Amino acid sequence: MKEIIIKDKQKYLKENYPFEGVPKLKDKMRCIHCDMIFTVADFKVFKDNSGFEFICCPNSPDCDGTVIDWFEVE
Repeated sequence: MKEIIIKDKQKYLKENYPFEGVPKLKDKMRCIHCDMIFTVADFKVFKDNSGFEFICCPNSPDCDGTVIDWFEVE
């Protein structure tokens, strides 16, 4: 997979976030794969060979967590 650099991350999330309630870039999340707490703005995007884009944990590629593995931190 190849990392894609996203210039307007809020716009990218608005257009590509797969769930209801798009998070704000300043929101805090926890990745259940690596147990890291991070700011949403730090997410990474990777594209696979078929062209599918994955919204990934900031620890990627060391962590294989994607947006489905994130939970809000209060």
